[in-house]
Amino acid sequence: MTDGSLRDLVRMDACALSEAIHARQVSCVEVMHAFLDHIERLNPTFNAIVSLQPREALVAQAAERDRQLARGDDLGWLHGLPHAVKDLAETAGIRTTYGSPIFNQFVPGEDALMVERLRRAGAIIIGKTNTPEFGLGSNTYNAVFGRTCNAYDAGRTAGGSSGGAAVAVALHLVPVADGSDMGGSLRNPAAFNNVFGFRPSQGRVPRGPRVGELFLQQLSTDGPLARTVLDLGHLLDVLAGYDRRAPLSLPDEAEGGYARALREGNKTAGLRLGWLADLGRALPMEQGVLDLCRAGLASFEALGCTVQEVVPDFDPERLWRAWLMVRQWLVTGSLVEHYRDPLRRAQLKPEARWEIEHGLALSANEVYEASTVRSAWYRTLLGLFERFDFLLLPSAQVFPFDVDIDWPAHIGGVRMDTYHRWMQVAMPATMSGCPAISLPVGFSTDRLPMGVQVIGPPRADLAVLKLARAYEQATSWRAELPPALR
Repeated sequence: MTDGSLRDLVRMDACALSEAIHARQVSCVEVMHAFLDHIERLNPTFNAIVSLQPREALVAQAAERDRQLARGDDLGWLHGLPHAVKDLAETAGIRTTYGSPIFNQFVPGEDALMVERLRRAGAIIIGKTNTPEFGLGSNTYNAVFGRTCNAYDAGRTAGGSSGGAAVAVALHLVPVADGSDMGGSLRNPAAFNNVFGFRPSQGRVPRGPRVGELFLQQLSTDGPLARTVLDLGHLLDVLAGYDRRAPLSLPDEAEGGYARALREGNKTAGLRLGWLADLGRALPMEQGVLDLCRAGLASFEALGCTVQEVVPDFDPERLWRAWLMVRQWLVTGSLVEHYRDPLRRAQLKPEARWEIEHGLALSANEVYEASTVRSAWYRTLLGLFERFDFLLLPSAQVFPFDVDIDWPAHIGGVRMDTYHRWMQVAMPATMSGCPAISLPVGFSTDRLPMGVQVIGPPRADLAVLKLARAYEQATSWRAELPPALR
């Protein structure tokens, strides 16, 4: 292929690229060279992919994928596609730092379950995507690799904690990407980089096998990022499904797979959508965010949906405090051994130490009470889902901010009292365990992206994706203003 043809490969959606590989229209080796060349051009500016593996080794793996296809061994949808794993998931033989200098040279001996599934489906792991230290915070920077820049403006934040993954997808450095979400980490960076980020139902994508809190970690979940909803569905097909090593994991929801169901059509007429806005002025918003999201509601109405503004009968501050306590408890459990070692404690970023110190001060009864608040919120949502099929919220409370700012100290004149308070809008979905997706909704006057969340009923992942697919087909935000691929 010519250099121009190779460059065209990186512009293809993952579905089209996978079909071209399986039809033998393009070789896995050609695909690998095209993406590595593209990464060489763009990644030094944006710093989305880290721990990139040697070209020679990756091309050799791609050649083996070509030989497998030649003898009829098709591994799956990701066969021969380059993939970079978020640097919070263990990758056997590839450095996994968690964005922390404590693990700067850590090379796992086994894969996380998600990575097992990626490899089994034919993906070639080319490296990792950047993340804040231990995934703490919605701005992607760390002492190991530095800061990841927004795909639309290298002077702005990529969001986080799946910031590297979202930028890599937006800039076509990889066809699709995995991420994880505790406090908006799949949704916020998707919104900030004009892509789709899906937080599946709790348990939809199994976690492990090295996770210590298999029965307790019910805030964070892994999920897909992509430039199209169909690509999102295909990657979810790879990642989702029960695994006995993850005791709370869910069985498959969509017979024949999510991608197949998305191709069959998506009925939207008559759907009832509840617009939660800023939760009755409880959430400070940067000027322009709410107006942009409200304007985007017209796209749902054009699909035949009805949209009604509603304020949940639940104190947002009560929900926030409960989330804060459960998060502090979980973070402390996973990081306290480092805090207790003075040398390692000195290497933890201030936000990590803050989480641990507050977590150590919690009583068991306080954690239990936080869980009862979470249960009450879930029951409130069930009541809302009797009136509405889906709920809508902005994906973030601010537009992408200066990349050199760790986190916004104020929004609309309101001081943020924690390093993650500015992402409070993500907590309603997180605390419910319900599926939620961030959809592109347009741009600020400075041409910075924003998204809107769609939250679905419990375990209704396919329904959320179907509405997202219909919305995508009715809008053109990706095509209207794509990032510069140079």
